[in-house]
Amino acid sequence: MTTAPKNKPASPRKGEPAATKKKTAEKAPSAFNKALTPSKELAAIVGPEPLPRTEVVSKVWDYIRKHKLQNPENKREILADAKLAAVFGQDKATMFEMNKFFAKHLK
Repeated sequence: MTTAPKNKPASPRKGEPAATKKKTAEKAPSAFNKALTPSKELAAIVGPEPLPRTEVVSKVWDYIRKHKLQNPENKREILADAKLAAVFGQDKATMFEMNKFFAKHLK
């Protein structure tokens, strides 16, 4: 009885190249990494230079923690000060709503 070797590589399918090369340097940047310019209201918190959305969120969270704006009874709720109220358009918001408000202030 003959058996095939266990570590034999799978043969390529019809129409596919035998080996594929990894493309590491040619990936398109994701939408999260695209630098966006904040509005003047948001720039008061994160600065005026263009930033990726991920950096904006990180800087806003730093601001929230520094100024102790999380509701102590419900950590998911942010109690806005004057600068955040200008961005949120209301006195408080949940952390899940923040990106909705940021979308209006990033171009």
